[in-house]
Amino acid sequence: MSSVPVAVVTGSNKGIGFAIVQALCKQFQGDVYLTARDPGRGQEAVAKLQQEGLHAFFHQLDIDDLQSIRALRDFLKEKYGGVNVLVNNAGIAFKVHDTTPFAVQAEVTLKTNFFGTRNVCTELLPLVKPYGRVVNVSSMVSNMALKGCSQELQQKFRSDTITEDELVELMTKFVEDTKKSVHEKEGWPNTAYGVSKIGVTVLSRIQARMLNEKRKGDHILLNACCPGWVRTDMAGPKAPKSPEEGAETPVYLALLPSDADGPHGQFVSNKTVQTW
Repeated sequence: MSSVPVAVVTGSNKGIGFAIVQALCKQFQGDVYLTARDPGRGQEAVAKLQQEGLHAFFHQLDIDDLQSIRALRDFLKEKYGGVNVLVNNAGIAFKVHDTTPFAVQAEVTLKTNFFGTRNVCTELLPLVKPYGRVVNVSSMVSNMALKGCSQELQQKFRSDTITEDELVELMTKFVEDTKKSVHEKEGWPNTAYGVSKIGVTVLSRIQARMLNEKRKGDHILLNACCPGWVRTDMAGPKAPKSPEEGAETPVYLALLPSDADGPHGQFVSNKTVQTW
């Protein structure tokens, strides 16, 4: 078993994920894993880094596929005895003018962005080593979407005692409400991506609380963050930030020094803790 520290970035063959891997290759003292659903694209991305003199490893990961998540889990456990840095970056977004029915957009978007991310956390969080760092890439859109929720939903999502099961119930309800075309009447905003990222931010707050309760002495720091509006396939060419600039906050959180006691359980944008 290797005693080398290891960092894993989900959904990292392009865009912000790729820029995060790039930065970690330069700054993280250990092995860095680039993951992608498609092995061909993943290997291509690793080769691209090699041309820049950077060395990353590839492991297949589709966060929509539990078998794929568990294969990565078993690999990390066997080879490294765990994981030191986990960046949950994988996510999807429909384009603004996409004509796919909203209920379908809601189901597909939440399946990956919320439920897929949660499955990765369920399988990999127990493997995070003492002084480990976990970064869940959320979005400022989660803040805007939160403000678009009814007061009752806002209260639930801001609660310091909401459980993971209750959160899952709410995320499931959103999808069901869109199918019945009652989501607005039920107090939801009209953005599937926004609601999926509310889920990621609130999940991060819950996970940090659980780490405090169960593994206080391990000094693990877990946060959600917003990379900003970044020029990627997802956000389009008009966005003001480059992928490298988008990677800055996630990388900052991934590399918090071992004597840092925060941020933890926070929503961070531009390296600054935001009010949730």
